[in-house]
Amino acid sequence: MAHGETVQGATIAGAVLPALQGLDDERARFYYDLLYNSLNEAARRALEAMMKGYEYQSDFAKKYVAQGRIEEAARALLTVLRARGIAVPDAARERIVAQKDPERLERWLEQAATAGTLTDVLDEPS
Repeated sequence: MAHGETVQGATIAGAVLPALQGLDDERARFYYDLLYNSLNEAARRALEAMMKGYEYQSDFAKKYVAQGRIEEAARALLTVLRARGIAVPDAARERIVAQKDPERLERWLEQAATAGTLTDVLDEPS
């Protein structure tokens, strides 16, 4: 944190990242957030450039990347439904946002592109 505003900030931050992998999720999120926010804008960009194309190794990172993708898919589904003029009651919206199966969300999104009703999207064939 003391060096986050310096030219070496990104390099030092990059060296700290592997240490976060051994922490529990809550602590790792806390320390990553603390680390990231202690960097100046140039150091943040440099750290992000170092990470570009990086394949996450830790279960911690993989978990949050997957969670972000699921949330993104749910938002995309709601956007398609809204754009197509298909009303989404609160209960259905909660069901969509609570869905954790990425394959089901993808299926729903595909169905939303051509479906006439919300039932056509969310009802699973038997």
